[in-house]
Parts: sequence; structure tokens; C-alpha cells
Amino acid sequence: MEQAPYNGRTARNESGIAHWVMTPDGVRLRIGHWPVDGARGTVIMFPGRTEYVEKYGPAAADFATRGYASLAIDWRGQGLADRLHKNPAVGHVGRFSDYQIDARAAVAHARTLGLPEPFHLLAHSMGGAIGLRALYEDYPVETAAFSAPMWGISIAPYLRPLAWGLSTVSRPLGFSHVFAPGQQAETYVLREGFETNTLTNDPEMFALLKEQIEAEPGLALGGPSLHWLNEALREARNLAQRPSPAVPCLCFLGSQEEIVDPARIRERMASWPGGELVELEGGKHEVILEVPEIRAALFDRCVEMFDDPRRLAA
Repeated sequence: MEQAPYNGRTARNESGIAHWVMTPDGVRLRIGHWPVDGARGTVIMFPGRTEYVEKYGPAAADFATRGYASLAIDWRGQGLADRLHKNPAVGHVGRFSDYQIDARAAVAHARTLGLPEPFHLLAHSMGGAIGLRALYEDYPVETAAFSAPMWGISIAPYLRPLAWGLSTVSRPLGFSHVFAPGQQAETYVLREGFETNTLTNDPEMFALLKEQIEAEPGLALGGPSLHWLNEALREARNLAQRPSPAVPCLCFLGSQEEIVDPARIRERMASWPGGELVELEGGKHEVILEVPEIRAALFDRCVEMFDDPRRLAA
């Protein structure tokens, strides 16, 4: 097992360890974990698009204080995992289903490390779409928590037909590798000011995201390709056609969400058996990195479910 780079300083968590993990289809991933002596279980964290292991260091610290070990993954095409496009700034994936190969590699790595079970899922944004698909494929977790899951993408109604049409024809016409409209190579947190950002209301957390990229520029990722956009739209549509799985579930949604589609989330959670939607007043997209009171509420609720999944099923 080959150790991979991990920046404990910018992760705000020195207890982490990262390893390189090779998938069956030959993609090198980076997977980090944060062990806890006497842990009551392990939280497998599925990051969103553009994200990476260090971003989940603060979350791992919050879970550690509540008695849980954690693990997070650099998905293929982002973080320090293998990039899948000749331009490393382009967010790209061959098929959205390929992320399931990575998800299986994460839980296999958790077992190789001997991390304590039961396993629980915390999936954010794009990771929320990957996580929901994984639950349909019998992912071995006892409960699932979602943060602003990408069960739909927030696109103005008048632009949605254009997004579908352009991303669909881009493949046969040979330009699916280019950035989706309005996207660019520079990563969001380096080009956006705190006052206008759509991620968090916590200035320290926003500054931390910039610090992480500046310390390791190789973590940076720009906008998605048209191909990624088409794959993501198709996956969201396919997931919407399936009933919710019978897994105890919490879903967190900030009142100031602008990136994913809140209507799709509310619709899904209204029909999830043993599921509960928690709307967090004042939260933006990154509720895991929000102001302290929002973060505390999120982690407290997660651990209540992890400790007693039957409470939600009652």
C-alpha cells in the first residue's frame, strides 16, 4: 500500500493518512482516512465535483470528536487522482457510471485498512448523485446522509433545453471535450470573492479553500466539459425515475442553495421511507463548511442517525 501526499496543515487535521489506490480499470485514485481510537463506525465521505481529500479534514475532525472515523476519496478526474483529459483543468469523465468503480474502491480500501464498521455514507453535491446510485447497487452502508445532493442541476428554465441540446450534439460533432458554456479553466475559489461566492457564509472556511489550492495547485479544477454535463444531466434524469431506497437517510439543504436543484431534493425526500429533509436556514451550497452553528447542527444530526438508525425508520 503506497502512501500518497496529504497536507494535514491545510486540512486542519493532522491525523489523516492518504494512499494511492488503483482501480480495476487502471485509474489511480487518492484515498485519505482519519482513524479514531475506539470509533463506533466509519463515515465514508463522497466529495463533490472539483473537491479533494483535504477539503474533508475539518469534517473528519467533527466526526472524530463525536466518535467516528472517516474516509474520503479523490474521484477520477479531480484532486490528485488521475486526470482524464489532456487539459487537466477540464472536469471530465468517460461515463458517470465510472464513478461507481471508484466508490467500490473506497469501501474496499476501508476494509483493507481495517476501519471499524458499520460504515455510514456522507455524500455532497456530485457525490450525492454517485451516492444515490451506489445505494441502488447495495453499497454496504447502514445509513446515508446527503449534503446538497446533485439530484438535479440548477439551470434557468430557458437555458435547460440549450444545455441538453448542446451537450448532446457535442459528442457526435466532436467538441464534447470543451468547457460547458460559462465555464473556464480557473478554479472557482481563486476567481470569486467571498462576498459573491455561492459556497459558504463562513469567511474562514472560504479562505481555507483558497489556502488549500494555493498550497497544492495540482488540486485545482476548472469547469466541466460538455461531455461531463451531458453525463450528469442523464444521470440525474435516470435517478429521478427510480423510487428511493430503503436506507435510513438524512438530507441537508441550505436555504441559499444556488448550485443544485432544491425542487428535485424536496421531491425525492418527500417519498424516501425512513428519510428526513433538514433545511438549514442561512446555509449556502457547502453546508459542511458553513458557519459553526450550521456545521454543529449537521454533524450532531448525522451522528444521532448513525448511533440509532431505527429512529428515522419509526
